[in-house]
Amino acid sequence: MELEERVAELERRLAALERAADAGPPSLGDGDFWALDGLKDQLGQVGEAAADGGVLFTGAVRLPAGERYEWQYGALTAGLLGQEGDRTDWSEAAEPLAALGHPVRLRLLREILGGRRTAAELAELEETGTTGQIYHHLRLLTAAGWLHTTGRGRYEVAGTRVVPLLVVLTAARP
Repeated sequence: MELEERVAELERRLAALERAADAGPPSLGDGDFWALDGLKDQLGQVGEAAADGGVLFTGAVRLPAGERYEWQYGALTAGLLGQEGDRTDWSEAAEPLAALGHPVRLRLLREILGGRRTAAELAELEETGTTGQIYHHLRLLTAAGWLHTTGRGRYEVAGTRVVPLLVVLTAARP
């Protein structure tokens, strides 16, 4: 390649990088199926077991209190729908989903992700009920696996549950 062509190619690449930087961070959901394309590539590498497809959820999250979480999970359609002898018992999802089915519990989860970690801090919130009611909601969220205690009345969403919680909330939007 001649020097002029190489310089022109470098200038083209630099201009593309500058345009991308000026455009700001990429927006999600604007028709760019990079995650779906990656999933299909992975399914193709798995072969016959992935013939019916699969699902993937993933996220990179920084919470208001500063914690960072990166997480992904994928499952083959055959396993999710109970085909080929690989049965997923959907009833196992009932308790975690039911625990999310109350506005106060969702509010408590949001506040905990936002940095309020103690029962006393949560009891200061308006419209969350009495201290006894808050403890009841916290107990249900803990039993369902959305929360765990870190000692002395402190609660947090387990790191492996942050992205799945946000995925469920995203999927529940109309």
